[in-house]
Amino acid sequence: MSTAPLVLTDRQGAVLRLTLNRASARNALSLELMDGLKAALDTAAKDRDLHVIVLAADGPTFSSGHDLKEMNAKRSDGDRGRAAYTQIFRRCSELMMTIVRHPLPVIAEVQGIATAAGCQLVASCDLAVASSAARFATPGVNIGLFCSTPMVALSRNLSRKHAMAMLLTADLISAEEAQGLGLVNKVVPPELLTPETMTLAGRIAAKPRATVRTGKEAFYRQLELPLSEAYAYTAQVMTENMLAAEAEEGICAFLEKRTPNWPA
Repeated sequence: MSTAPLVLTDRQGAVLRLTLNRASARNALSLELMDGLKAALDTAAKDRDLHVIVLAADGPTFSSGHDLKEMNAKRSDGDRGRAAYTQIFRRCSELMMTIVRHPLPVIAEVQGIATAAGCQLVASCDLAVASSAARFATPGVNIGLFCSTPMVALSRNLSRKHAMAMLLTADLISAEEAQGLGLVNKVVPPELLTPETMTLAGRIAAKPRATVRTGKEAFYRQLELPLSEAYAYTAQVMTENMLAAEAEEGICAFLEKRTPNWPA
């Protein structure tokens, strides 16, 4: 059996590439793969020299979602798999929350099909660049297992009716359709996918790290608040941001018409 890691890491300056490395199983999100990805993300969060994470996948499929073979095998357990399923869906939710709450922006680089929890993984990332060959679906309804946890990420990216259409019809949509619905930011030819994704990552990596971290955290927190509370919260965030060294340097550089010298 192969002993290759399920998640490959490749550091390129301030950008960390994490690649799902289970192509033979269509990068299905087994417990081991989810734990490996979460561990890599947790490690990256502690590295002050990293600014951006790119999440990619090996093979023709970005991710087919949960490992149904692994899950179905648990039906022989005494509780018919209840404890195992509870653990799997909890760990998956923790992984998605790790991406959303991560201090660094996470960009999905989608080269192929992303379905069910694989589509959820794309939706959970802050940005997504897709190959024109990529396809997306939440097909759980076809096998009697509604994509309820993928629905959480999907409904926070798409309009309600578009999200429900994907969930109820299980239709496979093109990368161009996914861009139109707001699931991905950009669609490029397959041969340009990695260069375009890394160019985007590099542009973001050049921004002041602490400012980006502040902005990402505030973005997701304010979405969960009523309008007046969101404004009160973000006003306080901006006050604290204004007092930070990066804002002081950036504003002074702008007024003095010079390039900022960001503090380490």
